[in-house]
Amino acid sequence: MTSDPTPGGAGLRPSLRAGRRALGRAARGSATTLRRATAWRRPLPGFLIVGAAKAGTTSLHEHLTEHPAVSAPTTKEIHYFDFSYRRGPGWYRAHFRPAKRAGEIGGESTPYYLFHPLVPERVARDLPEARFIAILRNPIDRAYSQHNHERASGYEDLPFEQAIAAEAERLRGEEERLVADPGYRSFSHQHHSYLARGRYAEQLERWFGHVDRERFLILSAEDLFDDPQAVVADAQRFLGLEPVPPRDLRARNSRSYAPIDDEVRARLRAEFEPHNRRLQELTGRDFGWE
Repeated sequence: MTSDPTPGGAGLRPSLRAGRRALGRAARGSATTLRRATAWRRPLPGFLIVGAAKAGTTSLHEHLTEHPAVSAPTTKEIHYFDFSYRRGPGWYRAHFRPAKRAGEIGGESTPYYLFHPLVPERVARDLPEARFIAILRNPIDRAYSQHNHERASGYEDLPFEQAIAAEAERLRGEEERLVADPGYRSFSHQHHSYLARGRYAEQLERWFGHVDRERFLILSAEDLFDDPQAVVADAQRFLGLEPVPPRDLRARNSRSYAPIDDEVRARLRAEFEPHNRRLQELTGRDFGWE
């Protein structure tokens, strides 16, 4: 069995999980409406963890928000710049807490931000001083992890090999529609983008077209899994914080599943090779993915 530090959510049947998610959204919506009355007192975030999905963003978020100078949002994934931008800045501010001390910063972590085509321009316009963290994982392991997560969540019916074979057709025209219609929300772009999300250079280049690279920190998920204290310290320094070791360095949302087929891994390794090489050229870093 493969132990995955990133995917979550097993235990309940998909229908029950969907019901619980709907109730949770309703409760959070009511609370957000109440907090909007004091939105003017709530500062915008100083940093965003923008992805990638299934690359340790939950662990990194939890580790960073343990720092005494970091204010956690009311929910980790706010999904403002992708799903809720029409709600406006008051709605967004309502998810953050009023600062309690000088030098305190807030942040949020929505992994879909890295992949969604409209987010970089929106973020660059609305958060001109913020910093951004991307954490990247071997794209084969990331894709397989996402597939296991989508299956467990009830969003995917196909086995992994069939799902990646169907991906191109499922995603055909979806990015173009997202760009053309800012109110459009694509189920397949969000849930069935197993290989596309692993083409990291394409996504980072889009971000760098709107945000200076100096405001971006790119981390390795494998480094986070192997030495979380060192990676968290790097992220804290990037945010201008004095490094403070987190109390609990355990990986979040860990579960196990059968390993990926060796033949499928070899085929995907060849498919991702040019994209990984392009990422190395863009970042100056060899992530050592096999």
